Formats: sequence, C-alpha cells, structure tokens
Amino acid sequence: PWKDKLHPSKDTVFFRDGVRRIDFVLSYVDDKDGEKKQERRRAFEANLEKTGLELETEDKSDSKDQKTYFLKIHAPRDVLATYADVLKIKVPFKKSDIPQSQDVALEWFTQPFRLPGNIMHPEPDYFTYHFDKTKTDFFLIGDKDTFFPPSTRNRIVFYILSRCAYYKEGQKDREKTGIKRLLSNGTYTAAFPLHDCRYWKKGRNAEERYNLYKHWARFLCFYKEQPLNLIKKYYGEKIGIYFAWLGFYTEMLFLAAVVGLICFIYGVLSYDDNITSKEICDPKIGGSIMMCPLCDKNCTFWRLDSTCLSSWQSHLFDNEATVFFAMFMGIWVTLFLEFWKRRQARLEYEWDLVDFEEEQQELQTRPEFEIKCTNRRLNKITQEMEPHLPLHSRCARYCLSGATVTFWISLILACITGVIAYRLAVYASFASIIGNHGGESGIHKNKTLLVGGLITPQLATSVTASCINFVIIMILNFFYEKVAIWITDMEIPKTHLEYENRLITKMFMFQFVNYYSSCFYVAFFKGKFVGYPGNYTYMFGKWKKFRNEECDPGGCLIELTTQLLIVMAGKQLWGNIQEALLPLMRNWWSSRKGRHNPENHYSRWEQDHVLQNFSQLGLFYEYLEMVIQFGFITLFVASFPLAPLLALFNNILEIRVDAWKFTTQFRRPVASKARNIGAWQEILNSVAILSVVTNAFIMAFTSDMIPRMVYLYAYSNSTSMKGYINSSLSEYRIPIRPQNMTEDNWFRHFNTTCRYRDYRHPPGHENEYTHTMQFWHILAAKMAFIIIMEHVVFVVKFFIAWMIPDVPSDVKARIKRERYLIQEHLHNYEVEKLKLQLSASFITEPQTSETSLTPDKHEVLSECL
Repeated sequence: PWKDKLHPSKDTVFFRDGVRRIDFVLSYVDDKDGEKKQERRRAFEANLEKTGLELETEDKSDSKDQKTYFLKIHAPRDVLATYADVLKIKVPFKKSDIPQSQDVALEWFTQPFRLPGNIMHPEPDYFTYHFDKTKTDFFLIGDKDTFFPPSTRNRIVFYILSRCAYYKEGQKDREKTGIKRLLSNGTYTAAFPLHDCRYWKKGRNAEERYNLYKHWARFLCFYKEQPLNLIKKYYGEKIGIYFAWLGFYTEMLFLAAVVGLICFIYGVLSYDDNITSKEICDPKIGGSIMMCPLCDKNCTFWRLDSTCLSSWQSHLFDNEATVFFAMFMGIWVTLFLEFWKRRQARLEYEWDLVDFEEEQQELQTRPEFEIKCTNRRLNKITQEMEPHLPLHSRCARYCLSGATVTFWISLILACITGVIAYRLAVYASFASIIGNHGGESGIHKNKTLLVGGLITPQLATSVTASCINFVIIMILNFFYEKVAIWITDMEIPKTHLEYENRLITKMFMFQFVNYYSSCFYVAFFKGKFVGYPGNYTYMFGKWKKFRNEECDPGGCLIELTTQLLIVMAGKQLWGNIQEALLPLMRNWWSSRKGRHNPENHYSRWEQDHVLQNFSQLGLFYEYLEMVIQFGFITLFVASFPLAPLLALFNNILEIRVDAWKFTTQFRRPVASKARNIGAWQEILNSVAILSVVTNAFIMAFTSDMIPRMVYLYAYSNSTSMKGYINSSLSEYRIPIRPQNMTEDNWFRHFNTTCRYRDYRHPPGHENEYTHTMQFWHILAAKMAFIIIMEHVVFVVKFFIAWMIPDVPSDVKARIKRERYLIQEHLHNYEVEKLKLQLSASFITEPQTSETSLTPDKHEVLSECL
C-alpha cells in the first residue's frame, strides 16, 4: 500500500503552478526564540528575492507533523546564467567528434558486467567551455529550461544561499551572512535540494534516482560496473570521484586476492613436505625434547610435540611463496597508485575538471572563522579589512592541540601496554590450565589432553588478547572522533580545505596508532627481547615478574596472522553492521509503525526532510575506512596472504551499501566539484612506501624463512631440512634450586637440561650461553635480505612509475584538441559577430561616405583578427 500512486500535487518537484522547478528547500519551526528568528528569516528571504530567486512557502498546517514550514526556492534562467558565468561552469558548445575507443576483442567477455548505454552515458559527449552570459548564442542551448541540469542548479542556489546576508537594510554586519550560520543558530532546521523522484518508481520526466537504485544500489548488481557518469550527473563530481576510486581499488584488489589465494593454496599443497613440522610432531624427535618453562612459577617443562598443531598452521602462511607475495604486493601497490592516476586524469577530462580551480570552493573562508576571529587586519590584495587570528592566539591553540593529540596517542600506547601485560599475566594461567595436561608426559589420554592439544597457551592468549584489543580500539575510536573534531574546531582553520586536511591528519594519525600498534608489537617486538634461562628479560623489571613473551618454535608469524585477522575482520564486520544492518532495522521498524499512515502521503519535500542529512564530512569517514583497510592489506600482508581476498569481499559489499545509503537513506547532497581524492593520495603514497619496509622486516624477523634458508644452504649435511629443529634450539643446564621454578618441578628435573629457542653455546662450553656463529650468520642474512628486498622492490616501483605516464596519451591529445577547437570557434564567433556589426553600421551610414570608410573598416577588422 505504501507504493500507491501519489496525488500529483503532493509528490512533485515543482511549485504549485507546475512550471517552476524547486531547486532548494529550507525548513523551520516555531519555537521560544521565535521573534529573533522570524526577523532573521524575513531579512534573509527579502535579500534572496533581491538576488532574483523566487520563493514559495508551505504552511505548517499542510505538513504531516503540523509544526514544520517549508520554504521552496526556484532560480530563474537569468539568475542561473549570471551565476554560471561567475562560477565558470562549463557548458557544451560543440558535439565531440572524437570516436570512443571500444575493445571489441573482449566485448563478449565483458558483456555480462556492462550496463545499458543510456545508463552508463546519460548525456552525449560534448566539447565544453566556461559559460559566458554575453555569448549565449555561442553555446548549444536547446531547451532553456533544461539547459542547466538539476545538480548545477542546486549548486548555484547553494552558492547564493551561502553568501546572502540576513541583516537589515542599511546595516553592515559581515558576520550575519550565509545559510550555514542560520542553520547553526536554529533559524532554519534544514537546507537541502530535492531528489528527483522516489527511488522505487519513476517520476514525471525524472528517473535518475530510480535508475541509480535499479542499476547501482541493489546488491544483486554487485558484479555490474558502476554508472559513474550518472552518479556524477546526479550527485556531483566529488561523490563521483569517491565511487570511481572505490571501484578501481576493488578491481585492483581482485588481482592481489587471486595471487594471495594461490600462495595460500601452495602452503596447503606443500603441507606434507613440511619437514620442520614433521620433526616437531614426531614422538621420537619433538616428543623427546624437553623445553624450558615459558613463564615463572606456574609454568612447567613441556615437550616440543605439544606445539604440533600450531607449527602446521604456521606453515600455511610461512613458506617460500610468502616471500614472493610480499614482493608482489610492493609492486602491486605501485601499479594501483600509478594506474589510478591515469584513471583520475581520464575522469578529469571526461568530467570537465581539467581547468577546475579548487580555490573556487575549497579556499573560501569558513563562517566559523569569521565569527570567532574578532580581530581585523587589512588584506593587501583586496584592500579590505578581513578577520585575522593573532600569532599568540594561534600558537596557544596549536600547543593545546598538539598536547591533546600527544595525550590521546599516549593513552592508546598505554592501552596496548596494558594488553601486553594482560598477555604476560594470563599466559601463566592458560599454561597451568592447558599445558599441565598435555605437555609433560603425554601418557594421560583424557578429554583435557585433547583440548590441550588443540588450544596451546600461546593460541589461547593471542586470541583473547586480540579480542580485548579490538574492543579497546572501538571504544577509543568513539571518543577520539569527537576529540579530533573538537581540537580541529579549536584551531579555527580559515578555509574548508584547511579544515578538512587538518582533520584528516589527526584522524589518520590516531587510527594508525590505534589499529596497527598491536600488530607492530607482535611483528617486531614479541619474542625479540627475551633473554635466556637464568638471565631472562622482564617487562617492568624483575620485581614485577612479567617475563617477556617468547615465540613458538615455529615463529611468531601465526600470532601476527591471528592478530591481523581478528582486528581487520572485526572492523569490517562492525562497519557493515553500522552501515547496513542498523539502517535496515530502523527502516523495518518505521515501516511497521507507519502502516496505517503510509509514507506516500508525504509531499516530496517532506519525504526528503525525514531522510538523514549528508554532512560535509560524510565522504571523510568513507575514505578513512578504506585507507585503514588499505594499510592492513599492505603493511602486514606478508603474514596473511588472504587479507586482500577478505578486503575484496568487503568492498564488493561496501560499494552497494554506500550506493544504497546515498540513494535511499540520505537527502540529496549539494553537488560539488573535486578533481582528485585530495590529501588521501599522499597518505596512500606514504603507506605504500612504509609497506615495503614493514613486509621486508616481517619476512626477516617475524617469519622463520631466513633461519631455515641459512640452515639449508650452510649447515645441513643432507641438503634438506632434517635436523633443523635440533639446530634452532639451544641447551640450558637446570641449576640446583632455581629461583623461578616450583619445588615439585625442580625435584622432577633435578640436574637435567632443557631446550629453548635461540642460538647460544651449550653449558660447559668456554663461551657458554653466548651467541654462536650461526646466530651471526642468520642476522647477517636477515639484514642482507631486507636490503636486497627493499632495493629490488623500490627499483621496480620507481621504474614502473617512470614507465607509466600519469596522463594517458589519448587524453593529452583530446585536451589539446578541445583547447584548439575552443580557440578556433571563439575566433570564428568573434569574427562573425564583428562582421554583423560592421554590416549593420554600413546599412545605417549615408551612401556617400561608404566608399571612403571602407578601408578604415577593413583596417579595424584586420586589427581584431
């Protein structure tokens, strides 16, 4: 019933006369402070009418809630033409004669993924030029009423609203200017352009929103290409460029996901060739090796075969293919960034953004800056007094901002330290509960032994610590998001671009430390500063008894994989719940409540009024989410080759969820221009460079690949991995009455030896417990690997970047041809105009003077030419 046909007067985007289009809507309600607000509204609306805009008010008695007034705004043709000239909006002057390139060879293969031509290209391809009100006959103007599309119309009207004053006539108060201030002080409750129709049904001569929903926003279209031209036409270039970037990133992820899956399959297929794990699991080898306790007091001696399962799990991700994949991802990142630059350059041309100056929009002074900066100084360029923030005030604000950021980053590091302390403290508990049953003799075959065999103390500690760390991350995110906005507001940035860049810097810095610090700990610190039996290293000093964690004999890589999987998958799952499930539940509940009073009785402006407002920072959060994911799949991908596959599945869903939100949940945003992804490009470049370093260090110091290779080629007698486990473990003689062992353990292992993971001389050697030559060989090999891998990847990266031009050659040619045609057509236009003027003057002048003036006229014409 809620999709029944509406009455034409209710669901319309026109004034009551059915002719003038509604370009913008303002809403307001009566409240206590009504008189002041009424006075502001009267002044503001009077000034809007002076600019040429036409207004029409819907009384509150006609609205469903009986409280809200709606002010409808229409921009006539003259106003649109004037401000299109001011804003240098590009409009068509000639049909493009450049043929569109089509890949006929792959057409049969790509056909299932394509959308209809009218959806992909909703308007013909034209050569365009900045609109000039004095040259209207130069441009291809068909129907004057539809010459400027709705997105351009709402952009022009918003430009006027942002600069229209609301002070009384005769007064000069620059602070009382713009719709943003009127929204912030409650004079108006909302300001938004209208959607052209309902998303589930076409409207009168309007179907763009319906087409976007049908071909883009439904999940069943997940395998289809995105209608980027239609998105740009309806929402503007800034939102269009975000979806273009997200779609391109997802396409490139497909390649990384396939290669990562192949590497994982290689790990599975080479499962039986893993001699190291076989030795650990062999009762005669691993079962006969008694390992030293992994913690003080509560931990017992344990047999090496108790880590059998974790060693097999490690092999899935820690094998020869992992080195190849780490190097491949370093090159993939470069390919992604370089090909995106080319894609971006093509979109700049196709969407008429080549000559677009972002200063037109982004460098305008923020209203908050003008309000809060009471000091004034003379602008040397404009020779006008302008708001100014004094140096002492700016320094004080920056110091407070820096201190706040430092405090919150320190708080994150303190929380990470707390999680590490939790790992150290709880490990002993897990070891006493699990390890005692399966690690000592292996004789008792009871139920607990099975659990102990499947869940090692390391695995139990790692999983619970990762879950706790994820919860802490989400809690800190909630608070810091508000803190980051507060301190950015406190700094009072002058322009919108400056405000957004500062907020991006703060939020990314925080998110980087918040999400990645635990992974950095497991990758580069865990198991690296342990010491050895009799001389262990303690986290807070020996009096705290928090012994630094050791890695399994198979390495710490599996723990890094666990940490990365839980944090990355948890973040994506939580994000999808927030973005998709919660709005769906709200929609279901509201539709259930509104069955007796269905939505189709609303007017068009009321239907849009109840939707969510798309804030200026709406895309900021979308970009931030994807950039954090980009960090996960590049910085630590050597530990988890399936990370790109998880990201690919998430992004396929993300595109459709974002499309669904824009089409059905949000009011129509004001169309705005952007020629690139802004500051995010530099952040992606920085993460790409850092990822090469982190993956090189992970392969060298976290993975067990280098020690295995050194043993295979330098120390193995049979050119195989047999004997590697024995070679990688050192021996320690248990002293009489050790201080860090229970009396029971001491009696059972009196005067015997235990093994530990290190390369040290055995007891009785002249240099006992000092590092062996094998240790230094391995360290040298690790450093050599880091240097070689970094240099190889960086050389390939820079070579690829040099080989791939940022702007495709055909786009360069098109830009040059368009500029040439503009000059040629303008020249011909001016010449024809001059000829008409001259012929008109000849007709009006006396016949006798015609011959004498002809040479002069020709001279004038030649000078003009």
